[in-house]
Amino acid sequence: MENTSGNKLQAAPCGDEWLKAEGPVPIRMTNDYLFRIELGKPVDAKRFFLDIKVLFNSRSIIHMEMQVSNQYNWPDRSLSYLCRTFDSLKQGDGYLAAKPVVQIGLLDYTLFPEYPEFYATYEFRNVKKGYLYSDKLRLCVLNLNRIDLATEEDCYYRIDHWASLFKSATWEEIKMLAKENDYIKEAASTVYQLSQEELIRLQCEAREDYYRTQRDIQYVMEQQSAQLEEKNAQLESLTAENSRLLAWAVEHGYQSE
Repeated sequence: MENTSGNKLQAAPCGDEWLKAEGPVPIRMTNDYLFRIELGKPVDAKRFFLDIKVLFNSRSIIHMEMQVSNQYNWPDRSLSYLCRTFDSLKQGDGYLAAKPVVQIGLLDYTLFPEYPEFYATYEFRNVKKGYLYSDKLRLCVLNLNRIDLATEEDCYYRIDHWASLFKSATWEEIKMLAKENDYIKEAASTVYQLSQEELIRLQCEAREDYYRTQRDIQYVMEQQSAQLEEKNAQLESLTAENSRLLAWAVEHGYQSE
């Protein structure tokens, strides 16, 4: 598996020191700052990248992106990532050389509230007949807030375990998940290592504060929108009642049309 993001990543040492950690996790894995760190370099020299792009077995490209706060742009944003990644042919390449691309969005909210789903997959299909146009483009959305909707297939591939890791609030929860999964152990060790560096911890705290502020703003806007809708409904009701009374008055000769 080859990293194609342009950053040279070095795996963090997977020691057992993190197993001694107890209580709340100082940096939750839903803090997307963790996905922007170039490991193996001094903190003040770290570069940032907004996504993870991996060439899998030299045959397909997997692109991952996290969005914690709903910015109401994910469908268009994910399509942009997908198409930009797919359109990567080099000069002299034929069209058939284009590698399949899977864009995976890790969202900390429900993308389509009317269609809640834990792990959703979208493909490029014919509208009338439903047959597949091409298997080289695929969009996936992992809803970190609806692990309760995980299917048997999701659980078989332990997608629910990874979602639970992202949502874990304590080291005890992470240890339970890591018991039978070496990859989760390595991820936990990396998070622990990063949480020991003060600058990273401060940056993550600043990021979390930003998202708290965003959630507060979103809440206020939703409340104001609900109040506006309620007032509009009241106005429509009063208008309808006024029209009814006017019609009654005209019908009974109290007022001319």
